[in-house]
Amino acid sequence: MKVIAISDTHGYHDQLSLPSGDMLMHAGDVSSRGSEQEIKDFLRWFSDLDYKHKIFIAGNHDFLFEQAESELIESLIPDNVIYLNDSGISIGGFNIWGSPVTPWFFDWAFNRHRGVDIKKHWDLIPQNTDILITHGPVYGVLDRTIKGQIVGCEVLRDATYVIKPKVHICGHIHEAYGQVQTMDTLYINASVLDVRYRLVNEAVVFEI
Repeated sequence: MKVIAISDTHGYHDQLSLPSGDMLMHAGDVSSRGSEQEIKDFLRWFSDLDYKHKIFIAGNHDFLFEQAESELIESLIPDNVIYLNDSGISIGGFNIWGSPVTPWFFDWAFNRHRGVDIKKHWDLIPQNTDILITHGPVYGVLDRTIKGQIVGCEVLRDATYVIKPKVHICGHIHEAYGQVQTMDTLYINASVLDVRYRLVNEAVVFEI
């Protein structure tokens, strides 16, 4: 299965040039300020794309997904789009889990304090997860900011060490775009925008 991974489009989605594939995954920050109009515009674009499977999670900019009633969120999601929020789905024999949660950073959406608070979310990840999508990176992998700070989640890192997903897709830290292969997991930061919000990075393509 050919998978296309993107993240952090922040409203620039219609400027993307995407390769063909079987599945498209978006690791959050589909909008700039998380307004309903921004979300609707993204979902129209996402729904119209020619992929058999289209999966996305929210990010820390996507306030609507955290603040709105679940009924509104459900009404917005097109039938041919899968939205994951601390939830999972099995496609083609692969188990996929997604979560928008990130360690606390100012007053953004889906913020959780490091330690016990955020661990509650990572404890939900099933042990048989093949592809893990989280908005933020694990600690020490594709999480270095332009100032040199390591800002990923320590507890999420420990969870991936135990679960050993085949692939972990994230975004959030634009300047840490790239891939790192370990013995067990391919870690991908799929941010398409750089730290200045310029569309400079290509979608990441992998086979599973």
